[in-house]
Amino acid sequence: MAKPNYSFEKRQRELAKKKKKEQKEKDKAGRKLGSAGDGDAAPETGADPAQAPADPAMGPAVG
Repeated sequence: MAKPNYSFEKRQRELAKKKKKEQKEKDKAGRKLGSAGDGDAAPETGADPAQAPADPAMGPAVG
């Protein structure tokens, strides 16, 4: 039976950790850039029209 190669396993874990960290930083940077201009305007515009039709539709269906 072959003995385990702990150095290889450790390196793989380190690479996976590094990749995950880089992806997280990339996502964070994207959110930071995207939310500066679009983030504030989109929820206000999207929330009001979505709630207005939903309230009348849900009222009669529930009642």
